[in-house]
Amino acid sequence: MRSLPLPLALTARLLPVAVLASAGWALTSGPFAATPTAEHKSPQKKTSTASAPSTSAATKTFTASPAPCGSVPTATLKSLVPGAKTAGQEIPSTDKSVRRTCSWNALKGFDYRWLDVSYEIKESDQAAQKSYEGRIADKSGGGAVPGLGDSAYSVVNLTTEDKQQTREGVVIARASNAVVIITYNGSDFETKKAPGTDEINKGAIKAAKAAVAALEDGQKG
Repeated sequence: MRSLPLPLALTARLLPVAVLASAGWALTSGPFAATPTAEHKSPQKKTSTASAPSTSAATKTFTASPAPCGSVPTATLKSLVPGAKTAGQEIPSTDKSVRRTCSWNALKGFDYRWLDVSYEIKESDQAAQKSYEGRIADKSGGGAVPGLGDSAYSVVNLTTEDKQQTREGVVIARASNAVVIITYNGSDFETKKAPGTDEINKGAIKAAKAAVAALEDGQKG
């Protein structure tokens, strides 16, 4: 079988991952707490109501992300990313207790596949919901995925660069105070065509179900 050098379009895809690891993961890591409003204070009225304990920490379901590279079963990985090393590659994070991501990618013959599994652990369910809503607002044209976490959304898009098609599916799911993001895409460098919408969408949802199950199983353990 003749080997195929990675095309420029594929090489360009690898660059944003490094940038994301070093820069993008530094965003939104603080607690989602409101600042008390200022009031007129009397020197004699110092009450004990000023420091009521936050309930968000007490009700926080998930305190850390599971190991993302162990979140998808080996058989699933082999079917979604043929030829990839099933161990995956974890992307460096500034705080593994808050965000963790694992990537798998491979070029088998002329078929290329890429899978990312990312976890974000928020300070509260409300913070996770806000993050979830912000993410799906940026990805129009998709739809809800029933039975996945507390809420989930899936969208598939087709892009063409230098006559090469790439079809990418993204699934965003919220489970309590955690947000799970799946990115799955593929290309055929012989035909210049992309895999079908159904294949990419079902593959992304399958990975998402495994990732959410790993999150919930880790909580039980």
